[in-house]
Amino acid sequence: MNTRLPEHIRARVDAVLDSVDAELRLRYPGQGTRIQPVHTVYVPADRATADTPAEWGATALELLDRHADFLAGLDTTDSLPAVRVGLSARPVQDLRIDFEDGYGFRADDVEDAAATAAGKTLASMAEKPGAPGSFGIRIKGLAKDERRRALRTLELVLDGVADVLPGFLFTVPKIRAAEQVSAIVDICSGIERAHGLPDHTLRFELQIESPQAIIAPDGTAPIARMLALSDNRCSALHFGAYDYTAACGIAATDQALDHPAADHAKTVMQVAAAQTGVWICDGSTQIVPGSDPEFAFTNHYHLVERALRRGYYQGWDMHPGHLVTRWLATHNFFRTATDVAVPRLQAYVGRGQEGVVDEPATAEALSTTVVRALRCGAVSDDELRTRAPELTEQTLVDLMTRRWSSRENTEARETR
Repeated sequence: MNTRLPEHIRARVDAVLDSVDAELRLRYPGQGTRIQPVHTVYVPADRATADTPAEWGATALELLDRHADFLAGLDTTDSLPAVRVGLSARPVQDLRIDFEDGYGFRADDVEDAAATAAGKTLASMAEKPGAPGSFGIRIKGLAKDERRRALRTLELVLDGVADVLPGFLFTVPKIRAAEQVSAIVDICSGIERAHGLPDHTLRFELQIESPQAIIAPDGTAPIARMLALSDNRCSALHFGAYDYTAACGIAATDQALDHPAADHAKTVMQVAAAQTGVWICDGSTQIVPGSDPEFAFTNHYHLVERALRRGYYQGWDMHPGHLVTRWLATHNFFRTATDVAVPRLQAYVGRGQEGVVDEPATAEALSTTVVRALRCGAVSDDELRTRAPELTEQTLVDLMTRRWSSRENTEARETR
C-alpha cells in the first residue's frame, strides 16, 4: 500500500511500532483457552484427606436434599437436578490444602509430618474418580518469621507427591510488594533444579490481601508489575477479603466480599490481569450453613451471583454447604447468559442478517460465556448442538480467541 511518507520515516515508525507490538503480544497474550475452575476449596492441613472432595460432596448433597424446598426458590432455571448430578460426580473443581491461616503455627516436626502427608494425600486424591482438576497447597507467607517454614513445607509436599502432578499449584499469601514475586520465581527455578524438574514446572497464585498490593508507596498499582515479574508462572490472583478489609480499617461487622473497599481492590486486580491469561478469584464468606442455614444459603448465593455479574468467575468455598449455592448460582447465571448469547452469536456468525451490530470484542465475550457454560456443566453439548449446530467447539474457540475474523477472511479469499 503506497504512502507519501519518506522511506526513512516509515522504517523508523515500523521499528518502533513492531517493537511495541512484540511487547504487547508478550505481556497480553489474551485469555487463552485454559479451563478456569468455578471455585477453590480450602481445607486445613490437619483435616485434609484423599477422600475430602467426596466427603464434601456427600455433605453438600445431604444439605441440598434437606433444604430442597427452600433452594428451589433460588433456582431460576430449573438447575437443581443438574447441580445434584454435579455434586455426585465431581463436587470440587480446585482444592488447596492450607498451611496458613486455616492451619496456624505448629511445632516444626508437626508441620513437617503434615506437609509430607499432604503430598501423599494429593497424589492419592488425583487417582480417585471425580478428583479435582487442579489442586495444591497454600504456604505461609514470605515475611522473615515465616519464610523458611513456608519453603520447607513446599519442598516436603513435593517430596510427598513424589512427582509434580499436572494441575499442581501453590498459593502465596499476603503479597505486598512486586519484589516478592521475583523471589518466588527464584524459589521455583531453584526447586526445579534441586529436584530435577523441567523448567517452568512450578506455577503459583498470588493472594492479594494487603492495601500495599493495590497502591504502592509511590502511588502506582503494583499488581501489573508483579505479573510482569512472574516469568509467566502466575496462574491466578486470589482475593483475601478479611485481611484486606481489616487492614483498611473496616469494622469486623462490615468486612465482606461486597464492601466497597473489597470491590475497589478486585477491580484493580481485574484490570491489571486483563488479557494476560491470569485468572481472578474472589474470596470467601465466613457465614456457613449452621443454626440458620437458609440465611447462609441466601447470603452465599447472592455473593456468588454478584461476583459472576462483575466478571469474577471463581471464588473460595470454605464449607460443603457453599458447594450447593456455588453451583446453583453458577448454573443459573450461565444458563441465563447463554440464552442471550446464543442468538447473538448465531446472528454474528451469519453476518448477512439485517440488524447485526455486534463487534468482534462482543463476539469474543459472548462466545467465552457459552464456553464457560459448557465447561461448568450449566449447558450440555447436546443442548447447544440442538439449539445452534453452527456454534461448533472450533467456532466458539475461534470467536473467543479473535481468530474468527482471520478464518472468515481466508475462506472469503479462497472462494474468489
